[in-house]
Amino acid sequence: QIIFYEDRNFQGRSYECMSDCSDMTSYLSRCHSCRVESGCFMVYDRPNYMGNQYFMRRGEYADYMSMMGMSDCIRSCRMIPMYRGQFRMRIYERENFGGQMYELMDDCDSIMDRYRMSDCMSCHVMDGHWLMYEQAHYRGRMMYLRPGEYRSFREMGMSGMRFMSMRRIMDSCY
Repeated sequence: QIIFYEDRNFQGRSYECMSDCSDMTSYLSRCHSCRVESGCFMVYDRPNYMGNQYFMRRGEYADYMSMMGMSDCIRSCRMIPMYRGQFRMRIYERENFGGQMYELMDDCDSIMDRYRMSDCMSCHVMDGHWLMYEQAHYRGRMMYLRPGEYRSFREMGMSGMRFMSMRRIMDSCY
């Protein structure tokens, strides 16, 4: 469960969400704080789970907009389901599963250091939920991936982003 507030310090109109919400514009005109009461969520600055993404775990974010350098336009959110199984993902150097391929079953803080791979442009998530980061050591902009095939990050609206590290979303998030 996540509660969004229009103003800082949990003030103003609020909107409570317990599942995915593809467009919050009709509920709130802006969003400056939130409280994650249970679970983990990805929040997006555009409707339909597009644009910049931010991972939110249980806690209070009294002024998270300025803390994360975001504008006031959280427009959608997605609940990340709890997952307790194995983790497995294949990353590919090129779009459409081309070029070098490596299989990950744990976190990777740098694909360059571990695999001598300078780019990751597609992947196939077989098991688990993952966060991919544009910089090594889990920094920079991120993208949430659930099980499925991702043939082209560029076509998903992520052009110009290079993913250099990957982290599993574990039970410790909850």
